[in-house]
Amino acid sequence: MLFVVQPTSKGINEADKQILEKLKKIKKKVILVINKIDLIKKEEILKQIALYNNEYDFEAVVPISAMKNENLELLLQEIEKNLHEGPAYYDIEEYTDQTERQILEETIREKALLLLNEEVPHGIYVEVDKMELRKTTKGQDIYDIEATIYTLKSSHKGIIIGKNGEMLKRISTYARQDLEKQLDIKINLKVWVKVKEEWQNKSSIIKRFQNTK
Repeated sequence: MLFVVQPTSKGINEADKQILEKLKKIKKKVILVINKIDLIKKEEILKQIALYNNEYDFEAVVPISAMKNENLELLLQEIEKNLHEGPAYYDIEEYTDQTERQILEETIREKALLLLNEEVPHGIYVEVDKMELRKTTKGQDIYDIEATIYTLKSSHKGIIIGKNGEMLKRISTYARQDLEKQLDIKINLKVWVKVKEEWQNKSSIIKRFQNTK
């Protein structure tokens, strides 16, 4: 397990203390990850490590800065040290067990959330309406894909589309470029935005999300 905390001058906060108590009961190997070390001095990092080590016998303690990509490789090494080799359930060439439709939907949603930052909450989902493989006039394979981004509110629809459709164009372009690399094929991608209120309360849609995890 990874226990991710961030440094604070006030010692261990109440929420982290509650997590520590739960960790003591389940008795699992735990790696302490102290994030945002770029915001404090080195001597403060040592104090943080001492504080947490007094509370729990961690398998390892790794100070990192996710923002500055610092010590992330070291963290991966520590994780790998504690992994037990198991049976190969999938071919070594397979990088995902998702269907192509799921990959398409998740990639478009990922680009939307990335580009929109915090302007629109995570209350959007994507449905692929059409997947059709054809050949161009030059005999090249190409995927015609049509997808719809659904959002909870009308006000969010305008943000996703953007002024003169610029935001939606960026989402579509970034998604298309990524998908062409993943699927190794040319893609003609068209994306629309529609409002579907309270979609989060519909079990059929929620199940689709669960199946992509």
